[in-house]
Amino acid sequence: MTYRTTIEDAAMAINSNKNWQGISEEAVARMRLQNRFCTGLDIARYTAAIMRKDMAAYDQDPSKYTQSLGCWHGFIGQQKIISIKKHFGTTSRRYLYLSGWMVAALRSEFGPLPDQSMHEKTSVPALIDELYTFLRQADARELGMIFRDLDKAREAGDAPLQRQLLASIDNYQTHVVPIIADIDAGFGNAEATYLLAKKMIEAGACALQIENQVSDEKQCGHQDGKVTVPHEDFVAKIRACRYAFLELGVDNGIIVARTDSLGAGLTKQIAFSAAEGDIGDLYNSFLDCEEVTDGKVSNGDVLITRGSKILRPKRLRSNLFQFRAGTGADRCVLDCINALQNGADLLWIETEKPHIEQIAGMVDRIREVIPNAKLVYNNSPSFNWTLNFRQQVFDVWLSQGKDVTRYNRAKLMSAEYDSTELGLEADERIRTFQRDAAARAGIFHHLITLPTYHTAALSTDNLAREYFGEQGMLGYVANVQRQEIRHGIACVKHQNMAGSDLGDDHKEYFAGEAALKAGGVHNTMNQFAA
Repeated sequence: MTYRTTIEDAAMAINSNKNWQGISEEAVARMRLQNRFCTGLDIARYTAAIMRKDMAAYDQDPSKYTQSLGCWHGFIGQQKIISIKKHFGTTSRRYLYLSGWMVAALRSEFGPLPDQSMHEKTSVPALIDELYTFLRQADARELGMIFRDLDKAREAGDAPLQRQLLASIDNYQTHVVPIIADIDAGFGNAEATYLLAKKMIEAGACALQIENQVSDEKQCGHQDGKVTVPHEDFVAKIRACRYAFLELGVDNGIIVARTDSLGAGLTKQIAFSAAEGDIGDLYNSFLDCEEVTDGKVSNGDVLITRGSKILRPKRLRSNLFQFRAGTGADRCVLDCINALQNGADLLWIETEKPHIEQIAGMVDRIREVIPNAKLVYNNSPSFNWTLNFRQQVFDVWLSQGKDVTRYNRAKLMSAEYDSTELGLEADERIRTFQRDAAARAGIFHHLITLPTYHTAALSTDNLAREYFGEQGMLGYVANVQRQEIRHGIACVKHQNMAGSDLGDDHKEYFAGEAALKAGGVHNTMNQFAA
């Protein structure tokens, strides 16, 4: 609806009740436009359609990949999207990522926790709701400023500016973007996964990322000790998420199936197999086994058969079973194909390093079966990007016969290499990694899981060093406030950012000329008008 038709619609509702004559139809229209999404399900349906459109566009042109940054607070997510709109004029193909790692580390009532699914389940949907509350407030704030400018243009009789502002209102792009939300390993059995998925979707999530680790032994994807589950167990959780989407009317919701098999050498269960070559048998085929040929078995031995052979899987004191070394990539490929064939929409392969050809090697095999398979990829802060890419360049040069004697491969992180030919080539590969991986390795969505965790720590360290040191107040003014002003950072007017002007608008709607507003001439935020 346009601004004009929204006003007309509000006027019809107001005029139908003779006791509502003190209500302004234009104020109602503005409030409706400032609150476009009434429920989280409205958001989930809207953003799912965006993701589906973006997925189709990527299938046609891999340069149209999408991106996100992980955000651990609504304000952080809000400022990210405000910055994107400011710098690029659009939020197209930019999302938010909700990291279970950051929920555990920063949002649990238990205090900081490792990424082992020990935080409260409700903290995940609560953060989704918080992120969308802040994004909707960003809409209300920005539209509110346009409405104020429209009122000033009317008072000045500036018709061209009025037309321009009305067009801005009618073509307004919301700050509400898709969230890919981490449901970890489902926090329990398939029923628990379904219940949590519903809460996350009701809060606004259009995309759920679920991994094939066991819930009670879940580990961060970049730590040791990961334990996977048989495919049938994982498929049950994928179906649980799909049922949650369908029950709530989000028929185009997205499920991201993550496999940790590349780094997971253990399983808690031997898969059930009804026939040779079925999915359970394929899962068991990767187990580290020894053939029983002499009929000797020990107390507590577990035995399985493959064809005519009797095998003893290697079982640890932890009661976990071990996979054969070197089978991770094969297991990843099987995991991905099976997940896509059983209702997943996107894949996530957790790797130990950012190496395009390693990822592409697995994706090529997956696409032999499912040609349009696409990845969500973690551009993880757990990788030492500088060292990894410098070593990759070193290895390529060495294989090409190039002289690398001036470089120490084990110490390539050193700052002495920053301006060298090798250091500069590695930086260029890092710069183009997302573009190159989208084209070569089928990566539809690039995200950084924990960036704002690190930026908060770095900026706080810089401020603490300056403010509590010799620079004193200049440490804040020169490095924070002055930079905010000169770079046009919205929250330099922190009262406005927190909703003071919105509150003044509402006071005027509710009380008219009797409103006691905060935005008068004595408001110190006026110092930032320039």
